[in-house]
Amino acid sequence: MTLNEAEPANPSLHDPVEAIVRAAESALTVRRRYQFFVWTQSYLSRLVPHQLAVCGCYDRAARELLFDVFNSVSLEPVLMDALADGRSLLMRHLQACWLDARGRPAAVQAAELPFASLGNVRDALLAARFATLLVHGVSRPQRPQEIESFFVFAVQDCAPPDSHMSRLELLIPHVHGAWQRVQAVERDFGGIAPAQAPAAKAGGVTQREREILRWLREGKSNQQIAEQLGISALTVKNHVQKILRKLGAANRTQAVAQAMSLQLLERGPRS
Repeated sequence: MTLNEAEPANPSLHDPVEAIVRAAESALTVRRRYQFFVWTQSYLSRLVPHQLAVCGCYDRAARELLFDVFNSVSLEPVLMDALADGRSLLMRHLQACWLDARGRPAAVQAAELPFASLGNVRDALLAARFATLLVHGVSRPQRPQEIESFFVFAVQDCAPPDSHMSRLELLIPHVHGAWQRVQAVERDFGGIAPAQAPAAKAGGVTQREREILRWLREGKSNQQIAEQLGISALTVKNHVQKILRKLGAANRTQAVAQAMSLQLLERGPRS
């Protein structure tokens, strides 16, 4: 079974070893960006809960870390810009914190970010209720300053317990391997959407369905979306079913991932 066919059966977190094994095995099937998103939202999020994932990979041509942001909650533009830019003061500070931790997972407190240089970004993190950022990465052997990949995870209103940091340390080789593979495959495809989600499908998604997709990315229920849009929950349900058919998705998570790969969610939801 591949990630683009169905979500896995719920692994019991009472047996984290089994959950880690399943996550590691499923990571081997990840080839495309949308598959990576589905994997993080299913297998990885059960072990390391997060609503924000920032993934960076060293690009040989650009000679720098290039970052991609996956978020299920709205973020202020100043924060999105800082997270997506490997040269931003925020990302450089987070990498320095990780290097200071000698390559171990590190929890960075948003409230402790330097106010003089990161005041606006710090305020945006706190406004989004991301008080703690969990950072980890992979460096070249014997060259800790040369970072090959770097990841940031955060969940609202929650500091990561030691168990989450330990799980991330066990999983980081698989996160790194999957993300590196995604970058290589995406370069080969030239960023073109995979066969399961041809670009032609993008034209069949209406503006209202795109709006609902944006709210699905925020994790809203049918009732919550209905209240936002001033329509009935049944109407939202019908729209969701049409979206699943148009995108060839088995569930909401896959629909959002497909929409991301088709760049249907470039603009944020309108209140």
